[in-house]
Amino acid sequence: MKLQKKNKLAQKRRWRIRKTIRGTAERPRLTVYFSNQHIHAQVIDDVAGKTLAALSTTAKDVRDEKLGPNTEGATEAGKLLAAKAKAAGVEGVVFDRAGRRYHGCVKAFADAAREAGLQF
Repeated sequence: MKLQKKNKLAQKRRWRIRKTIRGTAERPRLTVYFSNQHIHAQVIDDVAGKTLAALSTTAKDVRDEKLGPNTEGATEAGKLLAAKAKAAGVEGVVFDRAGRRYHGCVKAFADAAREAGLQF
């Protein structure tokens, strides 16, 4: 019961944020999700409905690096995703924190992506 309420409130936060954030071809949306064991991030063009770049710690190319959902793993994941986005021709993004506080892992991911060259 308590977990269902937490999940419902988290979904409301996601919807509230998504009302104002839209990714376009010029500035796609960078969204990040941290589970208990993995990190998932995508650069999405919402107008076309396409994912331009993606990173997941379950993917074959990243699995060997053993990135955990902590601040160190988030820093490395931010750098890797920024490199993939730049390779896809993306310079600037709109950051979607997916209902989480801009603190800890989310902040580490965003700062690493900025240092690697993404503008937001």
